[in-house]
Amino acid sequence: MPAIVDAAANTPALALLPDWLDPEHIIQSMGPFALIGVCLIIFAECGLLIGFFLPGDSLLFVTGLFVATGAIDTPIWLVCVLLAVCAFVGNVTGYWIGRKVGPSMFNKPDSKLFKKEHVDKTHEFFEKYGARAIILARFVPIVRTFITAVAGVAQMDQKKFFSYSAVGGIAWTVSMTVLGFFLGNIPWIRNNLEAMAILIVLVSVVPIIIEYLKSRREKARGAAS
Repeated sequence: MPAIVDAAANTPALALLPDWLDPEHIIQSMGPFALIGVCLIIFAECGLLIGFFLPGDSLLFVTGLFVATGAIDTPIWLVCVLLAVCAFVGNVTGYWIGRKVGPSMFNKPDSKLFKKEHVDKTHEFFEKYGARAIILARFVPIVRTFITAVAGVAQMDQKKFFSYSAVGGIAWTVSMTVLGFFLGNIPWIRNNLEAMAILIVLVSVVPIIIEYLKSRREKARGAAS
């Protein structure tokens, strides 16, 4: 995959992301199997609880960028279809994991992997937004992984869950990948992939920050009244 190597050679060595979280390094390391690897990672982040730490947003963005530069030699429409399907299947898998083994798993004491704070935050997100949380959660790191299991634990109506999950999966994967595809034609962005990956990560946590600030204001008003 020479195009990827050339792009990497022009990227400033910011070294702000560890290799296993750097989307550019991830795609490079998989060579001709890059698209398959990206699909598996998206599936894992959307459905397997251990995938909550994976770089979903930035990985989709960089995938679109590499399609634009020709480093991934697959039509953008097919890439979007494959990623959307993987995101949906991941959600379905996460739902059944939550429905079958979620209660016993989440009732265990805190561990390094399944921290209660992650589950509690996802519960709050789900309670506040209801069914549409399945769509909104796609754009919130960590929450998008746990929300599917929580929906399964809560035994959310399967038809409703699958419908919202399909809409959310398409909206998330297509928007992030297409954004990377079109911005990939801008030389500065193409030559600063690591900086863009970090920016995507920072932007993706904005919803969490907003919700946190709103929650603090609501608590302050309640305490003052």
